[in-house]
Amino acid sequence: MRNSRLLVQGASVLALGVAASGCASIKDHRGYIIDEALVATVQPGVDNKLSVERTLGRPTFTSPYGKQTWYYVAQNTKQRPFNRPRTDNQAILVVDFDAKGNVASLNREGMTKVVRLSPESDKTPTLGRDRSFFQDLFGNIGAVGAIPGGAGQPTGGTGPNGS
Repeated sequence: MRNSRLLVQGASVLALGVAASGCASIKDHRGYIIDEALVATVQPGVDNKLSVERTLGRPTFTSPYGKQTWYYVAQNTKQRPFNRPRTDNQAILVVDFDAKGNVASLNREGMTKVVRLSPESDKTPTLGRDRSFFQDLFGNIGAVGAIPGGAGQPTGGTGPNGS
């Protein structure tokens, strides 16, 4: 009797532990890993693109136009069960270069650059008729192979074949 009771209690504790672990958040790091010691060695007016790339590595992305800017982006995300990942923390290291390719400034950005989009629904509004699922599914029955304008009537088109 006592062994079966211990077995039931052990199984219930194990089941509770498995259920609780399924509710845990998943934490992940994405992007650049910022090393403060390396960032501190980059000096405006002293370093250039080559020395920055050798010190910090290749940037996450660069500015395609305008002033020459390199971005090093690091994100920590958190994902709850059955949800999409959300940005928990973000750090952006912005390295601006002058026209000669020397470092002009080093700045940091944070969560202020994170944009959370909240679309209204799962549908994209479009112009035209609003048809139901069944109208879309069965709407072309009988229309396949039909002659535009009716049988034996000219179509009135402007193409080379009158269509």
